[in-house]
Amino acid sequence: MKQAIFILLLILSPLSLILATPGPDQDTGTLKGRVVDRETNKPLGFVYLHLKEINHTVAAHADGTFKFENVPAGTYTLSASRIGYQTVSQLVTVQGSDTTEVTISLKASVLISEAVEVVGQRSHLGAGLEDASKTISGAELRQNLGTTLAGTLSEIPGFSSRSMGSAPSRPVIRGLGGERVLILQDGRRTGDVSSQSADHAVTVDPVTAEKIEIARGPAALQYGSNAIGGVVNVVRNQISAVQPDHIHGTASLQGKSVNTGAVAAFEAAAPLGKNFALKFDANLRSARNMQTPVGTLTNSGLLSSNSALGVSYIRQWGYAGISAGTYFSRYGIPPDPEGGHEQGVDIEMRKYKLAGKTEVLFDGPFFKSLEADLSYKNYYHREIENSGEIGTEYGLLTTNLSAVVRHEGLFDEGKIGIWAEAKDYAVNGTQTPDSKAHSIAAFLIEEKDFGALHLEAGARFDFISISPEENDPNSSIGNIRPRNFAGLSTSASAIYDFGSGFHAGAIFMHSFRAPSQEELYSEGPHLASYSYEVGNPDLNPERGLGKEVFIRYKKPTVAAEIAVYHNSFPNYIYPRNTGRASIRFPSLNVYQFTGVEARFRGIEASTQLQFLDHWAFSGSLSYTEARRKVTPQEEQFGNDEWQPLPMIPPLKGTIGLTYAPGKLRLGAKARLAAEQNRTAEFETPTDGYAVFDLFAQYRFQSGGLLHTIALNATNIFNTTYRNHLSRIKEIIPEPGRSVSLLYRVYF
Repeated sequence: MKQAIFILLLILSPLSLILATPGPDQDTGTLKGRVVDRETNKPLGFVYLHLKEINHTVAAHADGTFKFENVPAGTYTLSASRIGYQTVSQLVTVQGSDTTEVTISLKASVLISEAVEVVGQRSHLGAGLEDASKTISGAELRQNLGTTLAGTLSEIPGFSSRSMGSAPSRPVIRGLGGERVLILQDGRRTGDVSSQSADHAVTVDPVTAEKIEIARGPAALQYGSNAIGGVVNVVRNQISAVQPDHIHGTASLQGKSVNTGAVAAFEAAAPLGKNFALKFDANLRSARNMQTPVGTLTNSGLLSSNSALGVSYIRQWGYAGISAGTYFSRYGIPPDPEGGHEQGVDIEMRKYKLAGKTEVLFDGPFFKSLEADLSYKNYYHREIENSGEIGTEYGLLTTNLSAVVRHEGLFDEGKIGIWAEAKDYAVNGTQTPDSKAHSIAAFLIEEKDFGALHLEAGARFDFISISPEENDPNSSIGNIRPRNFAGLSTSASAIYDFGSGFHAGAIFMHSFRAPSQEELYSEGPHLASYSYEVGNPDLNPERGLGKEVFIRYKKPTVAAEIAVYHNSFPNYIYPRNTGRASIRFPSLNVYQFTGVEARFRGIEASTQLQFLDHWAFSGSLSYTEARRKVTPQEEQFGNDEWQPLPMIPPLKGTIGLTYAPGKLRLGAKARLAAEQNRTAEFETPTDGYAVFDLFAQYRFQSGGLLHTIALNATNIFNTTYRNHLSRIKEIIPEPGRSVSLLYRVYF
């Protein structure tokens, strides 16, 4: 504990220097305005306003008024979004030392996902997560809000959920999961071990998220070299970049029948004196065993809490802040009838985190701002057998540092930055040695417009050093020794605006991923995931080449997109089920980490269409095929040259119909999936299914508050179906009929 406190003070010392040192005087102004309904011209309160180029956000008062202070002189893209209305982006120019006033009118929209209307001409689109390819917020976030992050995102085309009961679930994008999908909270890595195994939960609860952003391509290189699947960023804004001029926030209550689940959440931001801002959020979630059409899923309950407190110091030169947070959870892993653990396993998890962030604004013609971020996460979890004995323990200490300079000049906009990470990883209960990993990276992301053509390009160089606590050249898994890896990742994208709502584009990405500590050194039973895991200390880095082509059409009453993609890996690393029982634990199969040549290809399509005055149709489709090249030894036995990879989602889609007269929204939706018989060795195929859902949402403003109510009924016919990415699909199907009610008030 003393060592952890020392490290924490050490990494926060640069932030304390920034706080103590006055920044440069800036030519800043004030942006204020009013948001109104386009049809009635009445004020609209509780609108989420975002200055994209500097990532500042405020919430409008109940009377529709808002104010940004300390805004550097310049031209910005101001976006405004509210539940039940079309998102608008408007170009605004702020003059130094002056007040700029604007009026924003929003049009009511039947379409549930974000439909963006641009008012005025933007000189450039801007890079980074604020221009992510997909944003989940407002009514869409409330309608699809699940127990886990993966469950909340699972109906987006290309997204699936790797699961093992109610709590342990993680997003899979286009068949890619684990380390290939980066999960962030406010732009920072989560510091847990959810990417390693299906029984490990993600330490992020979506209930207090302001929005969830998804990015691919050059923008993803700011956060990692291995995010060929994508970046998922849960935005909670725990360190405020602006000082709110009033107290605002939300309070939420949700209940769910299928597992007698309940969650309570609260988040608020408030001014503290003249130059300080406070942000607080907390939630408590509980659930009992999950009910399915064929019975109860034993030992699938959960209890978790997540809280954070942040304080910011805001001046004309920028801001600096610090936040502290905790995450506690206890959840069950269902029993394995084959004997891995016949009574189930309980997992207790806790994480403490501390973060500091600062942004310093510059007044020069080239450099515009410097943003620095420091964070420390202390994570621990233990897996408890039915007898009370601790089977396996995991400990992970993670320190991250990043510094990003935003600039203009030769290109329309760009970012130059560095990123570093130190991880101290320990496992008890197996023969896996303790180890440490140190990483450092530098990246460059640039944008340029040529008329209707928007170009982005990025490059990132990473160096990773991984060292076991002790070398063991004669271990049973090979020569355990320190390993060093270095590699360059690149990405480029081009989008052409054909006018009349049509856009076409292409994304290319070359990724680099060093093997993780678990992939190199693991050895031992993992009862909670029904496996005996064996690492490979001789693994080479994983490299991938991703290509995507897409066409989009967006109008206020219609949105459609189709994309095709192809990802290839000369050395795709995954835990392969050998089909052999472990000698030490005969009830567990050996999963050997190995590198193979692999390819992923697929197609995604989605559409939303408003017809008549209050009706909307929506549909989506996604398909991924993934195969590996067989080894020469396998070819000798007559196997095909290419074999399916495990845990790849089937062809699936959704069809929905919505009726939205004013403040009320009613709808029905069908979730469809084909059978998945393209299976790997020792993998169980799954049947196709059709599951039907109903939903209703209502919003009203009263007493200076905005009230929203969302009622969802899922699997209304109590259909028996199985998620192909569930590690327990052989044991029991997915949840049965369920009704959930979410009440949220904005103040």
